[in-house]
Amino acid sequence: MILPIYTYGQPVLRQEAEEIGPDYPDLQQLIKNMYETLEHSEGIGLAAPQVGLPIRLAIINLDVISEDLPEYKGYIRTFINPYIEEYDETQTDTSEEGCLSLPGIHEKVKRPTRIRVTYQDEQFQEHDEWVEGYLARVMQHEFDHLDGVVFTDHLQGLRRQLTKPRLQDIRKGKFSCNYKVKVKLH
Repeated sequence: MILPIYTYGQPVLRQEAEEIGPDYPDLQQLIKNMYETLEHSEGIGLAAPQVGLPIRLAIINLDVISEDLPEYKGYIRTFINPYIEEYDETQTDTSEEGCLSLPGIHEKVKRPTRIRVTYQDEQFQEHDEWVEGYLARVMQHEFDHLDGVVFTDHLQGLRRQLTKPRLQDIRKGKFSCNYKVKVKLH
């Protein structure tokens, strides 16, 4: 089932997400629905707060970009209770990001190119690994959602000021996109 994506202005996008256990109700169905929603919206990552649930769950599908980045062929993963444990600040990269919850906004964001993450997979097996490159960027973006952060929060100075009116438009429902959304109208 395709779920509506919560857009900027929804309180759940600013909440700190809660950890979940294997007993979380209908978890496998939720994960399946999230993948279906992600595919329908043509994204590469989706965090549970983006579908209205304040839980520490995110999915990433980089297989869809494997024609351009062949190293990600078959990379489709679920992350339960993920955390970024360390940022390797020795190298950073500035690249454009967008977000399904902020339709129409694309800005360059500076992030470390290497991070250490811990998470559980769908079988609740523990993982602790260093991740580099584009995957590290996508993980930082998605895992930020679990801490109530959106990518525009990383912008500085003028860039940050210039996005404010666009964010307000999203908050008011003044945007268009080709997927189902849930807008909080005041």
